[in-house]
Amino acid sequence: MKAFINMTQIELKLCFRNFIYVFFAFVFPPMMLLLFGAMYGNEPSQYTGGVGTVDFSTPAYIGMLIAVSGIMGLPIALSEYRSRKVLKRYKATPVGKLTILAPQLIVNALICILGLTLLIIVGVIVFDLKFHGGLIGVFYFIIAFILSLGAIFSIGFLIAATAPNSQSAMAISFALYFVMLFLSGATVPLSIMPKAITIISKGLPLTYCVELLQGVWLGGAIWEFWIPIVILSSITIVCMVLSIKFFKWE
Repeated sequence: MKAFINMTQIELKLCFRNFIYVFFAFVFPPMMLLLFGAMYGNEPSQYTGGVGTVDFSTPAYIGMLIAVSGIMGLPIALSEYRSRKVLKRYKATPVGKLTILAPQLIVNALICILGLTLLIIVGVIVFDLKFHGGLIGVFYFIIAFILSLGAIFSIGFLIAATAPNSQSAMAISFALYFVMLFLSGATVPLSIMPKAITIISKGLPLTYCVELLQGVWLGGAIWEFWIPIVILSSITIVCMVLSIKFFKWE
């Protein structure tokens, strides 16, 4: 337990020393919210299903936050440890895989929650952001957040487990992140995208995170989104099993 706590504290400090990670987790989403909020305001619009643009976009930006931590932060850190022989040294100690992987999960999840909190505060203060799900909707949203977190983080673990070196992990992570960022509805609504883009988006995990998070944020019951739930749950199980199986110490 002591090793686990120490690892978690160290990982948290390292995250806040990574300028790129901090920028994309704490600066980029609020910046996007301020930019598009200033352009379109938060008055109800037919293009966003009768709700304000900020209300519609905020849960999508939360999906973006999850992708930052799960696809960029987590796999790059673990692969860097492998390249620097840090994991090889751990192999010679009683430290197990769980003691290494669990702090990564906790720290990156905490970064997501902090980024989410900051994003919501900015939205409420500047644009009168509203949550349309009511009290029960908060519970639905927490479930949606956990499901999205599990799916995206499991992909990050799989990248970290299989990438041959830190350069490869970085290339895979950045490519996957930016593809999902612009083609999943996380930044631009899929409703205004060309049909070809919407077809491609069906193959991106973040698309289903955005669909689920937006759905419950805007007042939908979580069981109405059973397809995203099934897909995200399946991704989590498959990727975590493969991550554990193919995890390499060196």
